[in-house]
Amino acid sequence: MKKLTVYLIRHGQTYYNIYGKLQGWGNSPLTEKGINDAINAGKKLSNVKFAAAYCSDTTRAHDTAKKIVELNQESNLTDNDIVVSPFFREQFYGSFEGENIHYVWEQVAMSHGMKNLRDIQEKYSLAKAKDLMKDTDPFHDSENNEEYWNRLNKGFDLIRSNNELSDGDNVLLVGHSNTILSIVEKYGHGKYDVYHKPANGSVTKLLLNDKDIIIDSYNE
Repeated sequence: MKKLTVYLIRHGQTYYNIYGKLQGWGNSPLTEKGINDAINAGKKLSNVKFAAAYCSDTTRAHDTAKKIVELNQESNLTDNDIVVSPFFREQFYGSFEGENIHYVWEQVAMSHGMKNLRDIQEKYSLAKAKDLMKDTDPFHDSENNEEYWNRLNKGFDLIRSNNELSDGDNVLLVGHSNTILSIVEKYGHGKYDVYHKPANGSVTKLLLNDKDIIIDSYNE
């Protein structure tokens, strides 16, 4: 059974992060701080030898991944080696894309007798929040939990199926905050705080095998 260490990085800060807007499949560029987030992550991981690199196909994730690969001193990877895939995108928020985060979650929560996202998570889970958002979305285009995980699991299967990876290899993966929280909620067995977003440029380490994901560290 092949075991891989996946270094899961949240992309650098974007303008939508500053503006407090939902940014799932929508996109905004990295800010100056966001570029520095990517540089700092690259420096932190400069001595980790990566056998492969993956990222979401959003510009914010790809630009972050390129900077990390550029600064790595142990790998022979280039920008062209980064596998860019829609499987690693953030949750799709449907008609709520680009709207104020707090306003949207208040609308979702109030539609189901609660006040905000924190209430939803405490009563149910982040997974359930995806279902409630789809239910509240007037177009019902937002991804529910099943749709979201069906897509994300294809991303992990993409990594697992890479025949050039060997047991013990390190893999770079640049993704998004809700995605990191969702993974940690599902596989962290309640050991980690999923009420607060991981920092831009932060590192979460996953131990990936053929059938399971183990959280080794979170938001470092």
